[in-house]
Amino acid sequence: MTEQTRDPRLVVEVLSEALPYIQRFSGKTVVVKYGGNAMTEDTLIDSFARDMVLLKEVGINPVVVHGGGPQIGDLLAKLKIESRFVNGMRVTDSETMDVVEMVLGGLVNKGIVNLINQCGGKAIGLTGKDGAQITARQLKVSHKTPEMTAPEIIDIGHVGEVEHISTDLIEMLAERDFIPVIAPIGVDAEGHSYNINADLVAGKIAEALNAEKLMLLTNVAGLMNAEGEVLTGLSTHAVDALIADGTIHGGMLPKIRCALEAVKGGVRSAHIIDGRVPHASLLEIFTNAGVGTQITPTGRGDGV
Repeated sequence: MTEQTRDPRLVVEVLSEALPYIQRFSGKTVVVKYGGNAMTEDTLIDSFARDMVLLKEVGINPVVVHGGGPQIGDLLAKLKIESRFVNGMRVTDSETMDVVEMVLGGLVNKGIVNLINQCGGKAIGLTGKDGAQITARQLKVSHKTPEMTAPEIIDIGHVGEVEHISTDLIEMLAERDFIPVIAPIGVDAEGHSYNINADLVAGKIAEALNAEKLMLLTNVAGLMNAEGEVLTGLSTHAVDALIADGTIHGGMLPKIRCALEAVKGGVRSAHIIDGRVPHASLLEIFTNAGVGTQITPTGRGDGV
């Protein structure tokens, strides 16, 4: 539908539907993990940047945490550095970590910042090393086969997990109307850098900020049951049961666990949303229907 043919009555209806959500969430913090198709397709990139600016304009405080795995892989290939994975995690030696920092903290981070600023926002790009926001420790990975008497500990290098989140810098920027854009790189007490899964970083930042919402953009419609139907309005108890009976498995399991831990840690709701849909963040926050799976402590919705 073009600008000339759009029915103005439809625009008014949309704004009217959004009003109670704007009133409810004004002044609240929403942590958004940005990645997947939303980060690689031009129309989705533009809609994401506009979404973040609009959230800020209506009084909501968005905090963006981004990934960048494909971009890291592309540069490693150009530099003829082999990419190896263990349990889905990139083995990150010192040379690879240098590339990770260049891509996540430089190319990808500043690209997102520039897009938000071009849409009229005020974004600031950071890594977890800035202000020691993300204190990390090395992630220990174990591997065990039936023939082994004890698990083998595998060293995958500079891959980390979150030890502590400091929110002082994020809160200061939000209070001054900036949109923080954070690359998931942490640092330990000795100054070593660690690449951390962006979903996990987003979840821990949401917990530390006592955020209203954690939103994880994905390449699927949401959490689906065996019939292919999107499940939403889930309680933490229901999610635990779906994990136990095997409904949630494979690649979706770590993302759901991240969302589940965030809600159990005090975040009011977590959302697994379809980043392939233009303006997915706005649809999930400001409309009755939404575009993904919502997890809350009780399974009830936003109640507006």
